[in-house]
Amino acid sequence: MKRILWLASYPKSGNTWLRVFLANLLSDEPHPADINRLDFAPVAGARPLFDRAVGYEAADLTFDEVDRLRPEVYAHYARQAADTIFLKIHDACFHLPDGRPLIPAEATRGVIYVIRNPLDVCVSWAYHSGHDDYDKAAAFMANPEAYVAGNPKRGIPQLRQRLESWSAHVLSWITSGLPVHTMRYEDMHLRPMETFTAAAAFVGKGDDPERIARAVRFSDFEQLKRQEKERGFCERATGTPAFFREGRIGGWRERLTEAQAMRIIRDHGDVMRRFGYLTSTGEAVY
Repeated sequence: MKRILWLASYPKSGNTWLRVFLANLLSDEPHPADINRLDFAPVAGARPLFDRAVGYEAADLTFDEVDRLRPEVYAHYARQAADTIFLKIHDACFHLPDGRPLIPAEATRGVIYVIRNPLDVCVSWAYHSGHDDYDKAAAFMANPEAYVAGNPKRGIPQLRQRLESWSAHVLSWITSGLPVHTMRYEDMHLRPMETFTAAAAFVGKGDDPERIARAVRFSDFEQLKRQEKERGFCERATGTPAFFREGRIGGWRERLTEAQAMRIIRDHGDVMRRFGYLTSTGEAVY
């Protein structure tokens, strides 16, 4: 029953980039995978996924009722699967009021967790949210009650997803007790072959360097931007001109004020140090 391989991250941390790489790796085609065809790894919080398993619409339930059913939904899909299921997830790995984890260990093969410098996440999240308000984005990232897709109306494509704060999100997955492989967004840029080869090995596809190198090349950020410009991208947020915007490391230095950067470091410094985003003296690394 251990069939699900979770592709987990806080939003705007590189999850889509990872999915494009895996799409190219798994298909092993001589041309880049279509960024609008990433259905091999659907969103774990997608309403249709929930509705099909439960037999009625999430819109007829409260948020808490939906949350109580989600572990059963994932266990159901794991029982039905003949092979590995990939699911993208932005939820924190939290426990329900009755003590059950959202992520059922008995259905889980493993987790790839993508982490990114929260200073850059702040800038990217503000842009994605359509307001470019970095103070607002930093406050959201520090909120232990933060959610996305918290809209019960019919027609909304995703379930409510509980993020918690950026630090709590990271630690919830890293300390979950599940088999977790961690990827840093910065290493995906700076050491792509080493970093993506390790991810490929984690999913059982790490024995063909040429295949991995091709998948890395086909999921290059410039390739993703080019595809979006030519064909659009179905996951682009309404009101934003592009999903694949810059993808740079350290872009926060040009956008955040010193006070904004210090607020993020104050909120998340312990976890930033743990993953190499701060020196021992508190200086930003990237």
